[in-house]
Amino acid sequence: MEMDVGSWRVSAPAVFAYAAEDGKWTPVYTALQWIQFVTATLSIIGSSSLIAYAVFQRSVKTPEMRPLFYLSASDLILGFCWLMGAALFNTELKTPHNVACYNLQTTGQIFYMSSFFYTANYTWRLFTDLKNKIHNWESTYPGLLSRMAIVLSSCLPIILMIPVFAIGNSHGCYQNYSQPHSHRCLLLHNAVAINVSASQGFSSPLCTAVHFYGLGAFLVTFLTAAIIILVLLSRACAMHRKYVQTSGTSDDHRSILISVAERRAAMYPCVFFYCWAPAVILGIVKLFYFEEHTTFYMILYVLQAFTATSQGLLNCLVYGWTQNFYRYLKQRSCHDAGTQTPLLRSEKKRLYHSTQLTTGNVDGVTNTVI
Repeated sequence: MEMDVGSWRVSAPAVFAYAAEDGKWTPVYTALQWIQFVTATLSIIGSSSLIAYAVFQRSVKTPEMRPLFYLSASDLILGFCWLMGAALFNTELKTPHNVACYNLQTTGQIFYMSSFFYTANYTWRLFTDLKNKIHNWESTYPGLLSRMAIVLSSCLPIILMIPVFAIGNSHGCYQNYSQPHSHRCLLLHNAVAINVSASQGFSSPLCTAVHFYGLGAFLVTFLTAAIIILVLLSRACAMHRKYVQTSGTSDDHRSILISVAERRAAMYPCVFFYCWAPAVILGIVKLFYFEEHTTFYMILYVLQAFTATSQGLLNCLVYGWTQNFYRYLKQRSCHDAGTQTPLLRSEKKRLYHSTQLTTGNVDGVTNTVI
């Protein structure tokens, strides 16, 4: 017995076999739905907090805050995509629903790749800021170069994904969703097309090519951003280590700013690799192993549900923690003035009043450590 699925003919035993596999893992996918829903909601809250902070402080257009603002905006849109994917879970599989799932996956991958580039751009900003503070230079971050990096981070992922939109929709690649895989709407797949084995006859050669193209674009953009981030991180660590060896540590204003800038330059890349490592491992595995319903795949899906959907929240926590760390160092420096000479106390008080937070000075001390 055979049945028509779009332009493909699928044998009934194959469909029932896949349905049985889906039934076996249905509780796992249900758990993934709620994990994705919760982490996506928290990511939206974190990203929105950073965006609101930048708007209320009127620092969106400053070179220090602009890269983080766009990174948070990308994470915010990704959070809404994840929520939509969770909402479409277990929806009855019809043609309009198939199209929605396919294009939602494609849109999500655009913002995956944009997030990679925005993170690399922000790491570059943090490295430049740290270098300026160590060498006591004025800001040398070119505004034109910064804007070009943001434009490329926004436009390049769209350009790369145009073939996936065009070919996938014109050739009906979304019809693969008519197979009993209701979890396909969950944004847990870092590739856009459906990961089914061509040997099972579920996908046309062109749709299979689109699938591997989307997966390859994801991996290449991640590798490019990862190399940039690792180079900048290694240089920042080496530069800070050399500064500590030559100058030591102190509680003066410049050392406090350098300490905060160094922590940000190290922590944001760590968040990036923590969030996307499971997704990248999953993508690499999918290049060589088609059988999806295995325990190893389920472990990777669970890890990705916890990590990839939480980047907006973790970026917000890192920013808030470093802001509190800066205030702690500043207050400790001022408290130490009580045990110093009158001349040094007056200098400490002058430093404290010069570093007070003001909402009108968007280029002040607080923003220089962003």
